[in-house]
Amino acid sequence: MAQMRVEGGRPAANLARAEACIAEAARGDAHAVLLPEALDIGWTHPDARRLAAPIPEGEPCRRLAEAARRHRLHVVAGLTERAGDRVFNAAVLLGPDGRLLLLHRKLNELEIGHGCYDQGDRLGVVETPLGVIGVMICADAFAPGQVVSRTLGLMGAEVILSPCAWAVPADHDQAREPYGALWRENYGPVARDFRLWIAGVSCVGPIPAGPWAGRKCIGCSLLVGPDGQPRHQAPYGEAAEVLEVVEVRPIPRPARGDGWVRLWAGSRRGDAGVNPD
Repeated sequence: MAQMRVEGGRPAANLARAEACIAEAARGDAHAVLLPEALDIGWTHPDARRLAAPIPEGEPCRRLAEAARRHRLHVVAGLTERAGDRVFNAAVLLGPDGRLLLLHRKLNELEIGHGCYDQGDRLGVVETPLGVIGVMICADAFAPGQVVSRTLGLMGAEVILSPCAWAVPADHDQAREPYGALWRENYGPVARDFRLWIAGVSCVGPIPAGPWAGRKCIGCSLLVGPDGQPRHQAPYGEAAEVLEVVEVRPIPRPARGDGWVRLWAGSRRGDAGVNPD
């Protein structure tokens, strides 16, 4: 979980920082590294449409792919994607050979991001040696009815990885109003119902421009287990840059299709015979 600083409008510095996180993760014997949303340019930065690059041909994706290949691990990262005359808030899953395994385009973009990004148009999972991985981005988690993450569960995801940019007003008081309830409330029920893991990793640092200028991204990156309970939360703060290695053990899918409904009904009766751990 690479809770890295993202500087708005400074892709070269941000990519160098992401490469350093990947190298550090490899030194920590990680098999995968999850990086934040829009780590190249910064979420909703006004330069998004000017600086966006194609995937996988553009420099941001190429650099991350080379880092994944060099260090032999999976990488999930949020990038700003140019596709013809459209720009997407995207995320990639790269294999340890640097190959692009999955491309996601954010579906549930907040209204303040509509001027920066076009509507996402895809959702997917991919089988890897680490398990079946699904990818979403930040607010995808609280689409009405948790439809995005629940669809990934129906598609067979054992682990959902989510690049994020969690921001609060500049005067936010963490002691009075601890951050993270929104994510626990939306990750927990899906993780429990589908017996899967969900990890969301946020950037840290001030937001210098765009519709949320003056706010700050504060980390609090979160891992929730198949029982729906938080297993790890990274530190809070705009300077809380940290890489933390956590253990995730995917479990086999206990159901598929409408079998989930029968399993949930059995769970309510107490006779499902499923141990979420």
